[in-house]
Formats: sequence, structure tokens, C-alpha cells
Amino acid sequence: MARDAGAGPRRPRTTTEMRGMWLATVNNRDWPSARGLTVKEQRAELIAHLDRAVRCRLNTVIFQVRPTADALWPSPYEPWSEYLTGTQGQHPGWDPLGTAVDEAHARGLELHAWFNPLRVAIHTDPTRLVASHPARKNPDWVVAYGGRLYYNPGIPEVRAFVQEAMLDAVAGYPVDAVHFDDYFYPYPVAGQSFDDDEAYETHGAAFTNRADWRRDNIDRLVRDTAAGIKEARPGTRFGISPFGVWRNADTDPLGSDTRAVQTYDDLYADTRKWVRENWIDYICPQLYWHIGNAAADYATLVPWWVETARGTGTQLYVGEALYKAGDPVQHEAWQDPVELSRHLAFAREHSEVRGHVFFSARDAAADALGAMARVVADHYQQPAMPPR
Repeated sequence: MARDAGAGPRRPRTTTEMRGMWLATVNNRDWPSARGLTVKEQRAELIAHLDRAVRCRLNTVIFQVRPTADALWPSPYEPWSEYLTGTQGQHPGWDPLGTAVDEAHARGLELHAWFNPLRVAIHTDPTRLVASHPARKNPDWVVAYGGRLYYNPGIPEVRAFVQEAMLDAVAGYPVDAVHFDDYFYPYPVAGQSFDDDEAYETHGAAFTNRADWRRDNIDRLVRDTAAGIKEARPGTRFGISPFGVWRNADTDPLGSDTRAVQTYDDLYADTRKWVRENWIDYICPQLYWHIGNAAADYATLVPWWVETARGTGTQLYVGEALYKAGDPVQHEAWQDPVELSRHLAFAREHSEVRGHVFFSARDAAADALGAMARVVADHYQQPAMPPR
């Protein structure tokens, strides 16, 4: 398949808003349903997800193409993902990203290429990585933490490499956007520390504390990736879907009235700054809480993000927890098929909210509670163009 086939014809649209769906590949969450399926089976499952997006009158699929320092396209930098064949580095016999771009565009869908920039593996044994893996060739780049392996963003060579690896896909395929998720420095694990002592000693001299240095590392990754995208394929957008709380108000008066993990302090991701400085084209905070949640209320966080995005060039979409709908371990609010529809009705009161993205494709397919069907019936009766 040609790595740069042009986009197909787009269907006429009547309104403009983001209607997106995440399609996760890590651990085979959404696709493919199992490792080692035939090419025909993998392709059929992928097409089924795209067709379902069309039936739900969505206009964007955010496809995870680099789940763990690997690739769902023939990358010269990183190995083929084990989630395809069951063996890292083994050619799957086709080009999933190339097919996804072509088939999405043929259906009038945007295809956003979703990259996890720093996760290397969801285990801590480097010998389980294929021998040619960059993490094995450069063991000093890697930190084991919380049962996983991560690239250390405090090393400039690491940031340069991961950008080069990701931008290969941007240069080779007409993706509509590059998408980062919520993982920067890893979520805190009690009793463990992220061992970047040597990198801090080598590269942190300009900073009075490690936290500021770590935030600067992630700032550089975001800012430099944005510049690289513009150079590799002008017009391709850059969006990030962070955890939904920047800082709590009891930590910072600019923060939200919440009591939750803080991306600024815990993940060293200054998400508010990226919006205010217009480093990214869109922000899609994961507001995975119900209306009325005591620690982090959806109805509190939407207005906070609206104020953050107002007057900037960064568009605001809202990440929605479709996966919680009907899950018996979740709060009773999520047992009501109307909860998600209420979210969209609430957000519609704020013109800065330009749409929603649902996590994730597997849950849209099952829709056991009918929450997605209710969203479509209440809000998506007419098609819509994605914002640009």
C-alpha cells in the first residue's frame, strides 16, 4: 500500500464539531481483538470499527499506532508491535496505519495518529524486547518504574529519538493529526521513585529543583514535536488528551475545585501552559467523572477548561468515559444510560467546547447500556464536519 495515498472524497457536512473515538491497541484493548489473527481478520475488525464510527455519526478516529515504543507501520526506527502478531518485530503482512488512513478517508473520517511518546513496555524485563530494539541498544535511556519500562525524557537524545520515530509516520502518511495521550512522566506509585538522578545531574544545572526540570523536559517534547509536525507535513494538527485535572485549587488558586491527581505536580505536564501558549492545536482533557462527583465534578471541570482555552488558538474538546457506562463497579450515575448524553447537553452551554471524544472503540461496539446510542439519538442526528 502506498504510504502517501491521497484522502478520498469527503461527505457534505452540516455542522462543525469534534465527534471522535479512541481506537486503542495497547494490550489489544480495542483492536486487534487478539494477537496472531490473519491479515484478513485484522483488516475486517479494523474496517468494522471505522464503519461503526460512521453509523454513530462520528467524524474522527484516534488510532493508537505507537502503543509501546513500537509501530503499526513499517518503521525504520522501531519494531513492529507485538499486539499484531504476538511477536515483537514480526512483519504482520500488511500496513495497518496505511490501511486505516485510506479507509478512514474513504468514509469521510479524519484519522488522528495516536502515539504514546515515552512508554517502552508494560513489564520491566528488557530481554523480552526484540534484540534490535532501541531500548536494548541504549539501556541508559530506560527507567524501570511501577512494573513498566519508560524512556527517560530528561535525556535530550531520548526526546530527539522519539520525535524522529513518531514523525516518520507523519512524513509517510497523510494523517490529519498527531495525538498524545495522558502519559508523560508516569503516574505516581507509592514508595517508588523515578530514577533520573544521573540525567538531572547532567542536564538539570539550570534548574533549582527537579520538578521544574522535569516539566521543562516535557515542555520541550511538546514544543519540539509541534515544530516537527509542521515541518514534516504542514497542515497536520497536534492534539493532546491529558488527565483532566491540571492542579487543584487548594494547591494553586488558578486550579480547579477538585481533589485529584494533578498533571502539573504528578506527571510534570503543564497542560494549562500548552493551551495558554498555543503550542498545540487542540486539548482534549479526559473528564472521566460523572456530574456531581465529589472529588472531580464534570460540571466543575468543563467550565474550568473553558476558561483556560478562552482567547487562545487551542481548541477544546472533552474526553468522555464511555467505558464506565454500565460498568457495575462504577458509581450509580454510570448505570443511567442518559449520563453521557447529559454531559453533552451541559457542555453545549459553553461555546468554547468544540466537541467530544469517546473512550473507546470496544465500548462503542458493545454499548451494553445503550449510552452511546442515546448520545447519537439526542445529539448526533445530523452529520458534522470536524473542526479545523
